[in-house]
Amino acid sequence: MVRLPARPKTKRGAMLALGASLAALVLVGFIVVYFVVFPTSSPKPFKLTPSTVATASSSTTSLGGRWQVAGGSQAGYRVREKLAFLPAQSDAVGRTSEITGGATITDSSHASTVTAATFNVAVNTLKSDRSLRDEKLHSVGLESDTYPTATFALSTPLTLPASVFAGHVAHVSATGVIEIHGVSRRESVPVEMGLSGSTLQAAGSLTFPWSEFNMTAPSIGGFVNVTERATLEFDLLLRRA
Repeated sequence: MVRLPARPKTKRGAMLALGASLAALVLVGFIVVYFVVFPTSSPKPFKLTPSTVATASSSTTSLGGRWQVAGGSQAGYRVREKLAFLPAQSDAVGRTSEITGGATITDSSHASTVTAATFNVAVNTLKSDRSLRDEKLHSVGLESDTYPTATFALSTPLTLPASVFAGHVAHVSATGVIEIHGVSRRESVPVEMGLSGSTLQAAGSLTFPWSEFNMTAPSIGGFVNVTERATLEFDLLLRRA
């Protein structure tokens, strides 16, 4: 004969039992949402490797002239989310290919120098693997409905090392003014650069506190939050205009 669990004999016991059941349900709900809302993997950060660059062809041993953003370029954000007290298993990543702009390069007898560069990213077109996250960024965090574009304008000429022409990944620092969320700041961004045939590629990232650009870390219902730092990342392909 199977015995049923004894019922609480007092009102206080019944309330405690009910509270324990509710707590268990909430915990189960957290676990379910954790695995449903958060992805188990995310795109890797942009990075150049020797296999992605090649020795410059004879037509690109001189870089002088105007270069513009080409198809295949991407830019976006990377943040780490939390579900209440549980950290996500991986980063939340949103990206867009809606990028315009370009760079002007001047050759001399000793070097090639990027003398001007401006890039514009349509942050209101950012897409991740979660539509709810994308929709929220239109009104919180980036507030991309109000501030639909992020920009970078080079403020200090950037000399390209000779290794760019030899099939190596060059590590440089691009100093310029970044505007996000209507706030402009002068930043130095680490960039990897290389040539692949007639394409000049530049990849890099910048991590910063949300508050530096007068933004508040997004929160969904008080349960899904992000850490206090965000990363801007990009992979630009430039071809001669």
